[in-house]
Amino acid sequence: EEFDELCFEFGLELDEITSEKDIISKEKGEEKAKGASDVVLYKIDVPANRYDLLCLEGLVRGLQVFKERINLPRFEKIIPAEGEGQRLIITEQTAQIRPHAVAAILRNITFTKDRYDSFIDLQEKLHQNICRKRALVAIGTHDLDTITGPFTFTAKAPSEIKFKPLNQSQEYSASQIMDLYRTDSHLRHYLHLIENKPRYPVIYDSNGVVLSMPPIINGDHTKISLNTRNVFIECTGTDITKAKIVLDIIVTMFSEYCEKPYTNGRHCLLKPEYINKKVGISETPSSLAKLLTRMCLKSHVTGNGNHLEIEIPPTRADVIHACDIVEDAAIAYGYNNIQMVIPKTYAIANQLPLNKLTELLRLDLAAAGFTEALTFALCSQEDIADKLGTDISATNAVHIANPKTAEFQVARTTLLPGLLKTIAANRKMPLPLKLFEISDIVVKDPNTDVGARNYRHLCAIYYNKSPGFEIIHGLLDRVMQVLEVPPSEENGYTIKAAEGSAFFPGRCAEVFAKGQSIGKLGVIHPDVITKFELTMPCSVLEINIEPFV
Repeated sequence: EEFDELCFEFGLELDEITSEKDIISKEKGEEKAKGASDVVLYKIDVPANRYDLLCLEGLVRGLQVFKERINLPRFEKIIPAEGEGQRLIITEQTAQIRPHAVAAILRNITFTKDRYDSFIDLQEKLHQNICRKRALVAIGTHDLDTITGPFTFTAKAPSEIKFKPLNQSQEYSASQIMDLYRTDSHLRHYLHLIENKPRYPVIYDSNGVVLSMPPIINGDHTKISLNTRNVFIECTGTDITKAKIVLDIIVTMFSEYCEKPYTNGRHCLLKPEYINKKVGISETPSSLAKLLTRMCLKSHVTGNGNHLEIEIPPTRADVIHACDIVEDAAIAYGYNNIQMVIPKTYAIANQLPLNKLTELLRLDLAAAGFTEALTFALCSQEDIADKLGTDISATNAVHIANPKTAEFQVARTTLLPGLLKTIAANRKMPLPLKLFEISDIVVKDPNTDVGARNYRHLCAIYYNKSPGFEIIHGLLDRVMQVLEVPPSEENGYTIKAAEGSAFFPGRCAEVFAKGQSIGKLGVIHPDVITKFELTMPCSVLEINIEPFV
């Protein structure tokens, strides 16, 4: 609880307390989780712009400074002794592929197993985040003592590049390397970045040793290990600003393990009253300076107390405007400590009509003896297609591009599977089970700006030893009664015999209202019941309530 509170104060969120075993068990089942670690893991949600909190070193340092347990570290750029400086030469051949490269050296670093793992993990997190899966920036880290500068970043035809890739036992040409990693679960996702280019980017040392072929793989020759003392870091990419940010983050996060830390920051002047006004507080300039220093923005009062001079360290690439500094002052002050005041401008909020109708219907369905369920908006392809006796292409469903689990592959196109799964999970409850849900479903729609559209559906289900079609039919009549829609063909509602893959033949009807089809009701097909691991008959009603707003 204490750590959760600290995270909240610092602007983070402790998402989950779990273990490797729990994670594998959830994603792949308990069988695959056997032998996995039981060590407790904290999953922490970090804002997308705080790259300096993506590794244990940065996170712990940030929290320690925030709690005022340690002083804010000052990074200083180290000018190497004469003859020790290194150069990275960029040739014009790279212009069409990855035109930018920046580099740095961490000298006299001491790695342990945990530090080394964190070093690799940070690179992977940066690759997935700011580097946009290596499309904008690719990071290479090398043991400097195994190579000699100056280094050359160039581009050559695939047939001209030959080296031993990381953790391989023999040399391959660039084309063979692409074929080798086409089936690799990790690296195959990056091949498309360069495979159709006439030249591939490559970095050599002065002896022609290949350091890396960005953004795919490093050479095995320069592999870093726990014994590495000097690390050469190169970031190549298509975006020079992001390449510099990535380099700064890696160097500042791990310079604490070097004999001497690195680099200097930017400076910014702000008026204290600007911060006070924006946040809604009335702190003294020296108090504001202290608050900002707790957020790793070293600050002091200048010019007779009229200004705050704020030093923005290279770890804080997210600070690009005065409002970013104001936000940090607010976090350090504590959002819960800001006094609530009535705003100077009046604006009366109003409930969205669709939500108002939803709330009213919920009350009436509950009064009719039905229990509300709240199910996931995502489900598996099977749930909305195979199990309901239809084809996935006919559902018009929105697919998740990279689903993490088989349970969440598509956005639901009907509320029925969610309710059937809820009943399956509550089979031990006394019969009858009467459930309902009023929520959104999602279908593709090329006419909208996002390519999909939501519809608010009402779904009710009756599960008992007999199908209870008359109960569901009665519920439809009650819903129409409270909506003041009379049973008539002209300006009321009617039901007509219909067929549906999920329904028993001859036990399905289509509901028409406001001159359009709004849904169906009927007895569920025995095959569908079996596929959802149920044993009793049930009847269901599902309609779109948007026409009644």
